[in-house]
Amino acid sequence: MAGGIARFAPLRARLVALAERKLPALTRLRRAEPLPITLDRRRIYVVPTGYGVVFALLTAVMLTGALNYGNNPALLLTCLLGGACFVSVFIGFRGLSGLRLAQVRAGEAHAGSDVAVELVFAPGRRDRLALRVVAEPAEVAFAAERGREAVAVLALPARERGWFRPGRVRIVTTFPLGMFVIWSWVHPDVSVLIYPRPEPDAPPLPHGGEREGVPRAGEAEDDPAGLRDYRDHDPPRRIAWRASVRHERLLAREHERQAGLALVLDYDALHGLGHEDRISRLTAWVLQASAGREAFVLVLPGQSFGPAIGAAHRADCLRALALLPTA
Repeated sequence: MAGGIARFAPLRARLVALAERKLPALTRLRRAEPLPITLDRRRIYVVPTGYGVVFALLTAVMLTGALNYGNNPALLLTCLLGGACFVSVFIGFRGLSGLRLAQVRAGEAHAGSDVAVELVFAPGRRDRLALRVVAEPAEVAFAAERGREAVAVLALPARERGWFRPGRVRIVTTFPLGMFVIWSWVHPDVSVLIYPRPEPDAPPLPHGGEREGVPRAGEAEDDPAGLRDYRDHDPPRRIAWRASVRHERLLAREHERQAGLALVLDYDALHGLGHEDRISRLTAWVLQASAGREAFVLVLPGQSFGPAIGAAHRADCLRALALLPTA
């Protein structure tokens, strides 16, 4: 049986290659595409709606009656209605043709909540009216003026931590008369990082536990309080090289005059909890410490972050927690 399937493998490969060459609009739906994505005539589909089918049947009946009875006004009315229906196809088609998906952005989200995925469209030289973006189970309507970008925001459920792919998105319109539905698919090659779900009733921060020293004010250098974008007047010694590589932009250390000890949030110290429960509790503690502007160290298996404080440190810790391997 296995040998018989293997014999057909070359034939299947040739058929798939032929489909990739001859039917790019169909096979494109299976794979992700790099941005930007431009909609052209080869990837736009048109079918009549239920209202359009009924309208076509009524028009055919009117045409038959006008021809049988030689009623010229009825024949003229039938031709005008049919012409309007025919032109509406091109108006709706022009609303999608040339539309470009320029960028995909996403806000911060934790597992178990909705992530706001922003689709940025460039309309080009014409207005785009009455468009809808559909990605199950979310749907949103938008319009774009010529020369101005339009943003459609989809609220998609994020069920698990880690990398989340929005998948295929359908752009559809029934403009202007609702007799035809005109649509196209886009499958942007983008991933969104979903942070772990914070423990709902997490205990307070372990202030009585282990702490790590932070240089005191008045020493050779002030307390590191996070990271910010590098400025021209910053000395080179303040550049955070490792963080700059991770974030793909030049970052400098921010400093505050704050003496004391940094709170240590240790994965291995959470005895009696499962792997995901530990991640959930550490996520809640990272959020609590960041909200209270408290310096902390996050210790995970094989890696450590801090001591530091600030939005960049918080983002690094949440990212590390989100990307921990599953148990």
